[in-house]
Amino acid sequence: MSVLAAIGRGEVANYVDALFTVYLILIISFIVLGWIQMFRPIPYNVPLRAVTGFIEESVRPYLNIFRRLIPPIGGPGMGIDLSPMIGIILLFIVQSLVVGTIRG
Repeated sequence: MSVLAAIGRGEVANYVDALFTVYLILIISFIVLGWIQMFRPIPYNVPLRAVTGFIEESVRPYLNIFRRLIPPIGGPGMGIDLSPMIGIILLFIVQSLVVGTIRG
């Protein structure tokens, strides 16, 4: 006899919350990688390039939405890019709305 466990709204909300948290960690690691590459180029290493490529390909499309709206402040090359901050703030807002709606 098999017993099926029902998945409640709380478990689904926790899962969605974890997905948002992982994406926030990816954005923060993208920022840190940008700082590291600015001061010292990362040497070519196949496993490291796979990880950095995954992070860049996951985060760039989301941040490009905000880069179209607000260009970097300052001159070319030395500008301050505000798109990660705006993206993180908006992601926090959407996370609280979505997770709160799922929880009920």
